[in-house]
Amino acid sequence: MPKIVNHQQRKEQIAEAAWRVIRRDGLDGATVRRIAEETGISFGSLRHYFVTQDELLAFAMRLVSQRANHRIKNLPFSGNPRLDMEMIIAELVPLDEERRCESEVWLVFAGKAISDPAIRALSHEVHDELRAAFRQMIDSLITGKLIRESIDVEYEAGRLHALVDGLVLHHTVYPEQLSQAQMMSIISGHLDRLFQPV
Repeated sequence: MPKIVNHQQRKEQIAEAAWRVIRRDGLDGATVRRIAEETGISFGSLRHYFVTQDELLAFAMRLVSQRANHRIKNLPFSGNPRLDMEMIIAELVPLDEERRCESEVWLVFAGKAISDPAIRALSHEVHDELRAAFRQMIDSLITGKLIRESIDVEYEAGRLHALVDGLVLHHTVYPEQLSQAQMMSIISGHLDRLFQPV
């Protein structure tokens, strides 16, 4: 009987191989041939899943975001908005090997987005999704009367987004200068001030 291959699962395995190549050799070293070798399949077999390198890299980039979203959807939410918000943010920062891998790969893509229009468009798309998620968090706090209604929602969403992005960058590039505990302490302190009644 022929082996049944889960098409989506195989695409994700190829994208994970792309992540390993990107982390080791950079985005310029992430050729389709090298990714096929890393996956352990032939160049021709890989072409059944991704016709072009751009298609493969776009899928690999989107998968970073999808994995974080999947983890967030499956969190054991407590019903405590302050703790739940911190749990969500913790899924976006490099607190273990999986999230560190995602952070490194994302930062490589972000750097390439400056000069590559296709990657820049996809990077904007994910950036906007993340900004909207932070905005939704702040909106829900106002709706629940957990923070003052007069707060500037756009400003606070942008500030939280910038804080998280900055922490990811600093810890990923300079882990010896910003520990995981320090990252979470900064996030926790920011949320404590956000939740202070005025």
